[in-house]
Amino acid sequence: MVNYSQRHLDLAFGALAHPIRRGILARLSKGEATVAELARPFKVSAPAISKHMHILEQAGLLSRTKHGREHRCRLEQKRMKEAEAWIERYRTFWNDRLDALERYLKENP
Repeated sequence: MVNYSQRHLDLAFGALAHPIRRGILARLSKGEATVAELARPFKVSAPAISKHMHILEQAGLLSRTKHGREHRCRLEQKRMKEAEAWIERYRTFWNDRLDALERYLKENP
């Protein structure tokens, strides 16, 4: 079984709950980007983008490096993989349950 903490999952799923943060992560899945590049598609203030970035950092879903005045961000996959493993565990559970129900219904028309 995957070793993940409840707090990490709470932070990851909380971060993924907002469409702007999901958009930021979707962009980062294509490669590193500056904060300005990540903010460009969204019609929100710089402080709002900063808050979203902070939430994603706290969740461990992105990391930032500073080069002069430029902040470069990249996707951190470890926490995302933990969330994916948690979801997969329940997807497998429900698929097995639904398969069993289907077999039962076929055998008992």
